[in-house]
Amino acid sequence: MGGKKYGFATRSVHVGNEIDKHTGAIRSPITMANSYVLPYDPSDMNWSAAEGNIYTRNGGANQRQLQEKIASLEGGEDCVVLATGVAALSGVFFTFLKSGDHAVFGDNTYIAAYRLLNELLPQKYGVETTMADTSDIEALKAAVRPNTKLIHIETPGNPTLKVTDIRAAVKVAHDAGALLSIDNTFASPFITRPAELGADLTVESLTKYINGHGDAMGGAVIGKKEHIDRIRAEAMVNLGGSISPFNAWIIARGAATLPLRMRQHSESALKVARFLKARPSVRFVAYPGLEDHPGHSIAKGQMENGCGGVLSFGLKADHDTHNRFVSHLKLIISAVSLGHDETLIVFLGENDERMHLFPKDFNGGFYRLSVGLEDAEDIIDDLRQAFELTGL
Repeated sequence: MGGKKYGFATRSVHVGNEIDKHTGAIRSPITMANSYVLPYDPSDMNWSAAEGNIYTRNGGANQRQLQEKIASLEGGEDCVVLATGVAALSGVFFTFLKSGDHAVFGDNTYIAAYRLLNELLPQKYGVETTMADTSDIEALKAAVRPNTKLIHIETPGNPTLKVTDIRAAVKVAHDAGALLSIDNTFASPFITRPAELGADLTVESLTKYINGHGDAMGGAVIGKKEHIDRIRAEAMVNLGGSISPFNAWIIARGAATLPLRMRQHSESALKVARFLKARPSVRFVAYPGLEDHPGHSIAKGQMENGCGGVLSFGLKADHDTHNRFVSHLKLIISAVSLGHDETLIVFLGENDERMHLFPKDFNGGFYRLSVGLEDAEDIIDDLRQAFELTGL
């Protein structure tokens, strides 16, 4: 039932799940196996094949079930799931870029992708790269070269929440004969489905919203079968970026409640953003759901069911005061990652190597806040008491 016959919530629950033919269990079991039985004569087999069950690095039952679910939710033709979100990003870059090629990427790109594209690929493999403000389509066009093979964007961006017009970026890429890849982690397929807007490749960190419980890591790439087959062969089988059966099973279980959780994350994040916006001691709040966010109108056109659960904000305060504020929080946890059931906050100080790329408001340090599934009023009350104890 991977097609669009059923609604998003129904597919979240049912796609990729099978009744176990041996026990009658209504949930697919975890298949914790490295190897699978070979045919009578295996001598002519392709040991690097990703079809069928040979060896878990080549794919296994739980991985395939999760891939079916994610492809359906994203509205994509095919999907490959990998060990982490960074493995998924690396899989895209490794597969579609070679020495002498050029790639454009956004100046609000996640730090691991930033290092891959800004440092590792140019230094080690001779791939040329250019950073651009992808929210400015004219700037994106200007960054394209004759040898551009890939444009990689992230919207909303991590950690600035900058919004890029996906349809416009698709046109820029395709006019240049390049592929467009989009990191959709902050939105999730419940809010944005880039494949339906023309993107060639969608990348998700399954670790975040799709899993939703902070207890398993995984990544996914969604796109046309011809593209996904290449990533499966080159980045999964030959680079070994396979997901474990246990993590694939855990993430599939978490994905069943994705639409319910994303509604709550989005509704609470908007309430929190409005609360912070009204505090005199808050320097700025970046959240696409706020009417004064520069990308608000674009977000409304490509983000359904809210704007996600992540926002950034800064205080009218020095470095130490930012840290003291966090120390007074009782409910909100100081930790990296996002998309968990609990609310998480991380202070990104002035020494972040990308700070010169961020909007001026971000200078002086800021927080990234991942709003969890607690009652919004409790999250706001925790922030309020931290403001009071900090004297802000």
